[in-house]
Amino acid sequence: MAGNGQVLKSQLSLEEVISLAEQQSPDALSAKNRFLKAFWEMRTSKALLLPKLSLDAILPNFQRQISKQTLGGNDYFFETAQINTSAGISLSKNIGLTGGQVFLGSNLQRIDYLDTARISYLSSPLIVGYQQNIFTFNPFKWSKKIDPIKYNEAKRQYLEDVEQIAITATNYFFNLLISQIRQNIQELNVANYDTLYKIGVGRFNLGKIPENELLQLELSLLQAQASVESNLVEMEDRMFKLKSFLRMQNDTPIELILPVSEISFFEIAVEEATTLAQLNSSTSLTFERRILEADREVNRAQTTDRFSAQLYAQYGLTQSAQQFGDAYQSPQNQQQISLGLSIPILDWGLAKGRIKMAESDREIVRTAVEQEQIDFDQSIYLQVQNFRMQQRQLAIAAKADTVAQKGFDISKQRYLIGNVDIINLRDAQSSSDNARINFISSLRTYWVNYYELRKLTLFDFKNKEEISIDFEKLR
Repeated sequence: MAGNGQVLKSQLSLEEVISLAEQQSPDALSAKNRFLKAFWEMRTSKALLLPKLSLDAILPNFQRQISKQTLGGNDYFFETAQINTSAGISLSKNIGLTGGQVFLGSNLQRIDYLDTARISYLSSPLIVGYQQNIFTFNPFKWSKKIDPIKYNEAKRQYLEDVEQIAITATNYFFNLLISQIRQNIQELNVANYDTLYKIGVGRFNLGKIPENELLQLELSLLQAQASVESNLVEMEDRMFKLKSFLRMQNDTPIELILPVSEISFFEIAVEEATTLAQLNSSTSLTFERRILEADREVNRAQTTDRFSAQLYAQYGLTQSAQQFGDAYQSPQNQQQISLGLSIPILDWGLAKGRIKMAESDREIVRTAVEQEQIDFDQSIYLQVQNFRMQQRQLAIAAKADTVAQKGFDISKQRYLIGNVDIINLRDAQSSSDNARINFISSLRTYWVNYYELRKLTLFDFKNKEEISIDFEKLR
């Protein structure tokens, strides 16, 4: 495996490449941070309904000014100088059910009159109150409904992102693997045609083959040598891209292992896959969230610029004195209750228009969600069918690879004893090469389809278990 971007061996299997990608690729880091953002959004939303403790203080506020005062019916201007100092502590909590707020507090104020050297204290040992907007939009109620869905959606989206990383890594893996196998094929062709060309020169000198056939052998050798050179550049480019995706910093060449032994053939029922996708995928939660958000906007429109009231009630104890200790002796009670009303009389249909627009938007969302749900179910059906078909295609491609290789070996031996001409030999070689590449391409399609199906359902069909991780370790 690897650590800190360093690979300890040059050979890598598909499973190891996917594991590295899920740990350290740029896509993996982005997926993790998207989840962490969703997690802290959820924590922030919950924190809005938790008690909040605050300390407020003015230490100090110095004022020297000339102010107007009325004495005996006449106004006079006097110079004043004072220092105001205050401190208060409060505990408040938002009420999610009603959208109101309850609060509890205590504060103390002190004034130092510099011109007379007097000190005055005003204490409020206890203040209890409640404030509430009535018939208005309550964001806490909607957050309580939507935020848990958003967080669960983010968790499922992270799992889907991990499966997408596996798909991306698989494509990078097979891009390089095809180049490496093609390189092996071309190098083997060079060796084969070099041997055949040397044999052909001897036969030509003995008059057993015409010059045209010798030229065909030489041309095949030159073409094989050219293919080795051009494919080498492509292979190096694809190796660089795979290393970049895996964030591997070393210069060790990678040799990929053909992922054949890990293949499993199994049946997947469309109904089972559809049910799993509806239960596990983020898409189903996305549909639910979008409808709730549309309902929220309708409610916002229904409660904005409409009849509303504001209730404020407070009870407390207070006392003033010249001495600090006396400011807390025999406090007097104080009460405040207010109810404010807002009644729109004429708005020329503004509020009604907002409501109708929000309702229309909600219907648009509902229609879109219904259609997307149908399309989503259809995509699952097609993915299952593709996976079933690809299992059969892979078996056919493997058999074709074996047959084509045997056919080339036989044609080569027959050419050596003079039973087939160079054209038939080249056709057999081309068929063998194409069959090998087609088999690798079928392998790629099999693995990509497999991980696409895992991404859609968040279910590991090979091990018969749901895909999950410990999200606590991501935080």
